[in-house]
Amino acid sequence: MIKLTKLNNSEFYLNPDLIKSIGETPDTIIVLINADHLIVRETPKEIIDKIVGWRVRLLRLSRQQLDIDDPTAAPEEPTT
Repeated sequence: MIKLTKLNNSEFYLNPDLIKSIGETPDTIIVLINADHLIVRETPKEIIDKIVGWRVRLLRLSRQQLDIDDPTAAPEEPTT
């Protein structure tokens, strides 16, 4: 889930898998797969960055879980 901010400054969490499109007119409008629209303070780039970060965290967590489940798995290579 990613944290976003409505125009009234209230924060909420959104599952990025529900996003169909993101537009800027100049407000940022998120269209969901069920055709609902959300207007948020974040720019499309900020939302995309949050989605990428969320997906990276999911991949890391799933890899850690695989390593726990399979003790013979190769260790993670260090990052530079």
